[in-house]
Amino acid sequence: MSRLIKIWMVALWSMLAGMAQAQELSGLARVEVGRSQITDTRGGGIELRLGLTQGVPYRVYTLEAPERLVLDFREVDWRGVTQEALLNADAVEGLRFGGVRPGWSRMVVDLAGPLAIETVEMVLEDSTGAADLTVALSAVSAERFAEVSGAPYDPRWDLPPVSGMAKVTALPGEGPLRVMLDPGHGGIDPGAERDGYNEKELMLSFALELKETLLRSGGFEVMLTRDEDRFVSLERRVALAHEQGAHVFISLHADALAAGQAHGATVHLLSDSASDAASAKLAERHDRDDILSGVDLTGQDDVVADVLLDLARQETKPRAKRLAEAMVEGIRATGAPMNKRPLRHAGFSVLKAADIPSVLLEVGFMSSPRDLENLTNRQWRISVAAGIRDALRTWAREDAALSQLVRQ
Repeated sequence: MSRLIKIWMVALWSMLAGMAQAQELSGLARVEVGRSQITDTRGGGIELRLGLTQGVPYRVYTLEAPERLVLDFREVDWRGVTQEALLNADAVEGLRFGGVRPGWSRMVVDLAGPLAIETVEMVLEDSTGAADLTVALSAVSAERFAEVSGAPYDPRWDLPPVSGMAKVTALPGEGPLRVMLDPGHGGIDPGAERDGYNEKELMLSFALELKETLLRSGGFEVMLTRDEDRFVSLERRVALAHEQGAHVFISLHADALAAGQAHGATVHLLSDSASDAASAKLAERHDRDDILSGVDLTGQDDVVADVLLDLARQETKPRAKRLAEAMVEGIRATGAPMNKRPLRHAGFSVLKAADIPSVLLEVGFMSSPRDLENLTNRQWRISVAAGIRDALRTWAREDAALSQLVRQ
């Protein structure tokens, strides 16, 4: 085991030993901006200093493609912290931070080149419990960076392995329609941002409003991949739909693209090739969510599994297409603006559940002033939610009838 890998392990274990002391303190540890900064050091390295109001368990490591430094913490309060306040280093290209899953926070530092961890130290103040975390990195070769980088795994920190067993439920039409709503982004990943609004908050609000609309109407069971501001990996979003036995999966987004490409609602279906340049760009942006959070969790199917998945998708694909078409008509019926080509295809990873009809709905685009005005209007969102409800009812009736024909 290399010396650099040992560094983050020592830091982790030393702080775990002091966890009981930290848990005795009230409230979340808060980052104090006046005691925190990222600066350049001699030889092209950097030093990261974070002042915390109390000590917390943490771990530090680097990742490739792109090169980045990742710091995980027991949950901390980031209020008042900005990239502009912390970042004063030419060797760093960007910085982001926020919740990564319940109870845990993450900071990701985008490096301008290969920098390896030299030292990691957290010093606790005996009288106040405050802590200073210092991480020093130095320039190394790309080969050395690759050698010492990689996401660690420890069952005390990481999520348990995803179960491959899907929950068995009745076919639509034989009971409530089970809908998995997937508010895009969350936690450390804000999504698109415009005029003080961000995509993760708008889509969570819309998902909660849509859930209430469906439940009040009857005939639906509704689950969410997240019901608060936290990061959920693309892989985990799909796994949740399986675990909860969802009949349909709807991923909700409101992205931002160049003018002329992004106006009005669009519904996307899974495809190996994008139907247009805008869809390809959206798929690339959405599928980088896991990398943006610090860790790429994308898995690869083996040959046998790939064949089985393809067989399952042969049955699911036409059902998903009918769902997308119903959603286009349902939203259009509310008078909401639709894109001139509302039904599109692209290789969104979040749509890859082989046995669950899945669609990705761009409710609107934050890059469009008209769409942004609508997206921030609660009454407009509730109207669109009613259109989606009607679309799901129409689809469920048709799908149940077609299922009966197949069984006969």
